[in-house]
Amino acid sequence: MATEGQKVVLITGCSSGIGMAIAVRLARDENKRYYVIATMRDLKRKDKLVEAAGDAYGRTLSLLTLDVCSDESVKQCVDSVKDRHIDILINNAGVGLVGPIEALSLDDMKQVFETNFFGVVRMLKEVMPDMKRRRSGHILVISSVLGLHGVAFNDIYSASKFATEGLCEGVAIQLLKFNVTVSMIEPGPVNTEFEMKLLTDVSKKEFAGADAETLDHFRNCYLPTQVNLFQGLGQTPEEIAKCTQKVIESPRPPFRNLTNPLYTPIVALKYADETRSLSVHTFYHMLYNLGGVMNVSVRIMKFLSGGWLRRRTISPI
Repeated sequence: MATEGQKVVLITGCSSGIGMAIAVRLARDENKRYYVIATMRDLKRKDKLVEAAGDAYGRTLSLLTLDVCSDESVKQCVDSVKDRHIDILINNAGVGLVGPIEALSLDDMKQVFETNFFGVVRMLKEVMPDMKRRRSGHILVISSVLGLHGVAFNDIYSASKFATEGLCEGVAIQLLKFNVTVSMIEPGPVNTEFEMKLLTDVSKKEFAGADAETLDHFRNCYLPTQVNLFQGLGQTPEEIAKCTQKVIESPRPPFRNLTNPLYTPIVALKYADETRSLSVHTFYHMLYNLGGVMNVSVRIMKFLSGGWLRRRTISPI
């Protein structure tokens, strides 16, 4: 139970990756400013989190079951929090989907939106009214740079993040009236077990329904480059957690927070001309004309950086 002066933080999707890193970082805060409620769909997957939290578990960190795809689960979880008092809500739970869109099932696409978009909607609907009544609170959403610009073969995932960004823009305006802050955390590639497993699993799929030329570019250009990007230039979950804590502790938390400055020029490219055609044509040439060159370039950058670039990519908020 939180003590006087502690902020109650509820985080979704804490069994691994970014969610676990944020939960551990806040729970182990040396000044004990936070009482963290880490949630996940299945508490059988809690072992890594408990081990990483160490003696913070049971003191400044507790666990609850929460499935953001279930209205009932979301309500039960929030109802179980003392007085339903949540100072900071961190929406992290999410799923990925990669591949040629014509070869992906509608059920898989719907599941991405059910988790990435409607999962956030469910949490907002349950937590926001209490924050408005108290006229206090901070809502953070772990979005993605792909919520700002689309990337080939990530169409549906990107669309779910675009939808979430639009949702949060509207909600942020409304909540200013109630002294409630909304912030978006927008990482580029993050090197996690989940991401690497996703790319490995995807490389083995047949993707029936996609033409041979598209599959060739997907398997021989896109996937190798992505693996190198995640391994060589991707941030760690701990770096994203550090950025998130900085946003939480900022006197005036920014609405948008790109965590990796290496991707700032890519986002800026989208707004470099009025028609927004420049970014589309640039990404086209990068994928279909320069795919092999990109793969080699990323390998060279990975070799030359020796980890230095990764250490430099924490946003100086």
